[in-house]
Amino acid sequence: MALKIRLQRQGRTHRPLYRLVVAEACARRDGRFVENLGNYNPSPRGKEERLSIRLERVEHWIGVGAKPTDTVRALIREARTGNAVPA
Repeated sequence: MALKIRLQRQGRTHRPLYRLVVAEACARRDGRFVENLGNYNPSPRGKEERLSIRLERVEHWIGVGAKPTDTVRALIREARTGNAVPA
């Protein structure tokens, strides 16, 4: 099966939090996943961190054939430039 690196929605109504996960392409959005790679908070409050990604694991999964979605690709690029706090 094909693997994707994508966002999984967490949180509550009007306060989304997302996990970056590796999942099967046919799995549901909030369903089963293989590994949690980090977190993304689109609207942090106070000292909450916005983005934390384990880049070494992302590189591993991309190396074995997982394809990131467009949004996740942009978040990975942001994390690589140093605008994010490592997990």
